[in-house]
Amino acid sequence: MTTREELRDKYLNEDRPATTARGLHHTALISSDVERTINFYQGLLGFPLTELIENRDYEGSSHFFFDIGNGNLLAFFDFPGLDVGPYKEVLGGLHHVAISVDPALWDELVARLKEAGVDHVVHSEVSVYFQDPDGARIELIADPLGEMYGNQVL
Repeated sequence: MTTREELRDKYLNEDRPATTARGLHHTALISSDVERTINFYQGLLGFPLTELIENRDYEGSSHFFFDIGNGNLLAFFDFPGLDVGPYKEVLGGLHHVAISVDPALWDELVARLKEAGVDHVVHSEVSVYFQDPDGARIELIADPLGEMYGNQVL
């Protein structure tokens, strides 16, 4: 097995080429209840709902989007009548979504979580981790984009 240091030496370099990507257009999660998801993300976290349309791939399913800033979206599908089961951490699956928030709002957002009775864990006084109503892990992080706990990662 290759060590982390060997991987860093092999793949990280200062003259890396420019990325072919323009940014994260959206990440799509699964919702068991559209209205509950809207109330959580728009009502509690303050991410405005931007669109609610039919999912082109599954009749009767909704595809809806929240503005998470910087031109990025957090999207959801619901799959009525399809038993998708509870959230589960699996290889190739989602571990968590880290969403950058304004440092001036971070304390207020943590207080909202507490007031709403959402279990959460604060880490390094800039990150708060919690689960959404369907169990997806979410992190709100007050570090600048491209930085994590004082380290430049971009």
